Amino acid sequence: MPDAMPLALPWHEAKPLADAFFDRDAQRVAQNLLGKVIRHRVGDLWLSARIIETEAYYLTDKGSHASLGYTEKRKALFADGGHIYMYYARGGDSLNFSAQGPGNAVLIKSGHPWIDAISGAESLAAMQRNNPDSQGRARPAERLCAGQTLLCKAMALKVPDWDAQRFDLTRLFVEDVGEQPQQIIQCARLGIAHGRDEHLPYRFVDAAYARYCTRNPMRRGQVEGRDYQLLVPEYAPS
Repeated sequence: MPDAMPLALPWHEAKPLADAFFDRDAQRVAQNLLGKVIRHRVGDLWLSARIIETEAYYLTDKGSHASLGYTEKRKALFADGGHIYMYYARGGDSLNFSAQGPGNAVLIKSGHPWIDAISGAESLAAMQRNNPDSQGRARPAERLCAGQTLLCKAMALKVPDWDAQRFDLTRLFVEDVGEQPQQIIQCARLGIAHGRDEHLPYRFVDAAYARYCTRNPMRRGQVEGRDYQLLVPEYAPS
């Protein structure tokens, strides 16, 4: 049996996602994570980002790490839903959560800084210091987490700290803050090599934040019904 989350909440009204949220089909989890907020405590600050782009992966999917087989490094992918799987991509850290079934998971592809009573201006400033632009200047908030490695850099999420770990309400968890997309864009994933099931439509984007994700799926030249589909979200309990 997986270890249960500690009962004590980090603040009175916190609404962390339960393990059962993740122990479902990877595509359902990928869609339902849109609008949820990643919380990572660094020192006295909670760094926070709303999830706006995800990708689902399956054991049988040639584009997934799990399709290469079980290894000690990939063990989180074969664990119960809600385990953290992190790896290096293009020299940066990437964040994934295991889903229902061995080898199935969701990649957190992009986020958008989340500001509220828990994570205010100081938290945003810390995220900008973590992830400056190529000139060393503060990156605009809307581009701060626009990609899987940018997200992890801004939020100070590191492979050695979190790979194969469970959520910890004192340090890292995903929260339901009551936000839900009005529309979801479904399309093919990004960066999948030819012949590795690159055609599978397992990428999901909050339509309202499409211009802030890794690559806008509704950019000029993209056609609904051919390049992407628009979905109406289904309510998912946290």
